Amino acid sequence: MDNREEVREFLTSRRAKITPEQVGLPAGSRRRVPGLRRSEVAALADMSVEYYAKLERGNLAGVSPAVLESLARALQLDDAERAHLLNLAQAADGTVALTRPRRRPAKGRWKPHRSLQWTLDAITAGPAFVRNGRMDILAANRLGRAFYSDVYATPGNQDNLARFQFLDPASRRFYPDWGQAADITVAILRTEAGRNPHDKDLHDLVGELSTRSDEFRTRWGAHNVRRHGTGTKRFHHQAVGDLTLAYEGLEMAAEPGLTLTIYTAEPGSPSEERLRLLASWAATPHTPSPAPRSSG
Repeated sequence: MDNREEVREFLTSRRAKITPEQVGLPAGSRRRVPGLRRSEVAALADMSVEYYAKLERGNLAGVSPAVLESLARALQLDDAERAHLLNLAQAADGTVALTRPRRRPAKGRWKPHRSLQWTLDAITAGPAFVRNGRMDILAANRLGRAFYSDVYATPGNQDNLARFQFLDPASRRFYPDWGQAADITVAILRTEAGRNPHDKDLHDLVGELSTRSDEFRTRWGAHNVRRHGTGTKRFHHQAVGDLTLAYEGLEMAAEPGLTLTIYTAEPGSPSEERLRLLASWAATPHTPSPAPRSSG
């Protein structure tokens, strides 16, 4: 992905999201574009209009942390957006590999080491799985495989949650809040693109989804990013019905770039009972196991 274009579109989209009223400026009646003018962002960031215009053209190489912080404050970036801006600046400097250790790409097809699979299998009350930033499911416990049975059922999904989200009609049933789930999926991919800009497999995935899905292409163009660590989601599973589950996403220290996610239900809730039913369903030969894949 072209770093200068990424920077330009990210900064432009963030500027467009801020209203003059949010920063204490008069709205006026002759604004040609939504959001703030370049001159207003420059004043808020305490820099010249010419310098800000240079940054917005995509020239982040050599920009100091202090300038990036001033820009983040002026654009009212949240934590995920600040991290994304820093990733883009590091990519512009060519320092991504130096500032953030990345796991070496696995040779051949990736398989979870035995203790990781043991850990997943020890989690019996909720679905648990490991994914990378491209949204590939790399490993799962039995309940996780049953939970994502729709994903595994279609070979074209390649055990990838983004392909399932945008290319598989079953996702419309599985995610009752489909639009919200789609926003989250694209924001995760956009975050990964900033963090790992030279990932060819990610480029190929984005190209495929952009070509085949208008819903994806529109969301990708919004340049939204997010940290996906904890929250609650609604699902509708073909075997047990509606589920409202909390999730925790844990970054894996031994496998940088991979995330262990665990879903749980509120104790005593209908969703907890349905997870028990799903565990029983998982014990029957309905659920295919995911094939090993590359995690890089």
